[in-house]
Amino acid sequence: MPLEIVRNDITKMSVDAIVNAANVSLRMGGGVCGAIFTAAGAEKLQAACDRLGGCNVGEAVITDGYSLPSRYIIHAVGPIWQGGSSSEEELLHACYKNALNLALENKCESIAFPLISSGIYGYPKDQALQVAISAIGEFLLGHEMKVYLVVFDKKAFVLSARLFSAIEKYIDDNYVEERLYSERNRDIESYEYIPSMQSYQVSMPTPSKRRLEDVVSHLDESFSGMLLRLIDEKGLTDVETYKRANIDRKLFSKIRSDKGYNPSRVTAVAFAIALELNLDETRDLLKKAGYSLSHSNKFDIIVEYFIEEGNYDIYKLNEALFAFDQILLGI
Repeated sequence: MPLEIVRNDITKMSVDAIVNAANVSLRMGGGVCGAIFTAAGAEKLQAACDRLGGCNVGEAVITDGYSLPSRYIIHAVGPIWQGGSSSEEELLHACYKNALNLALENKCESIAFPLISSGIYGYPKDQALQVAISAIGEFLLGHEMKVYLVVFDKKAFVLSARLFSAIEKYIDDNYVEERLYSERNRDIESYEYIPSMQSYQVSMPTPSKRRLEDVVSHLDESFSGMLLRLIDEKGLTDVETYKRANIDRKLFSKIRSDKGYNPSRVTAVAFAIALELNLDETRDLLKKAGYSLSHSNKFDIIVEYFIEEGNYDIYKLNEALFAFDQILLGI
């Protein structure tokens, strides 16, 4: 997938460039910066940084990667958090934008970022994450590059409290309801039929309705056929679609050229999000690939929550999936 959130040590990422959360003097510091200097070879890297003569807040400069697996280190200077009223958001956004443009200028096909400014610079992690996702997402709409957002451990990743609570409640309400229904069904099936007993009434969610003509008019349609038809009906271009789906261009080309192509489940869901399908349309598209949505699966419930909320931002959805230890959308 063009943008992926991963748990890893950024110094071990095998990419064209990694990003160092640098200071304005480009001196070896602590945290991510210190780890990068140490892994690259502190003496050589410091000498290269000294030759550059520093870097302003919001800007980025580049050096070789030296002993790192990456070819380059892009040093981006994030703002120190001062309460949010000192252009911190604009400066942090510029950090990501300038680092990405520098990677592009140096013909990088892959890059790994830490969550800039979220350490000793004090930028609230949930807000820092929002800025990172926004800046990277904007860049990927116009360019092809594999971008990783690297967090060292789960504690470094914070989904906004309001969204986390809303999703957690939605999961609890729906996941528990499905389990209780299954348990009641098993209990009912275990009883011997007695005519005098009252019949059991089990309430099930009312399925969303489809127009009959829509159902029967595309009976023999393949997944790729339905996908391409929906792209046309939504007035989208191929590029808009695969970028919204966080899908690699090469995979989309394969889907377009192979009428019998059967995607992975996460790829099928990613296209449903990209096309802003409602739940009924999403189920139809998934069926074409042999999949369905289930309330016994947290991944499915989170996807359903976003669809019902009308939130089709795949990066935000992936943030939520990551926070709940689920597989991410795209490839």
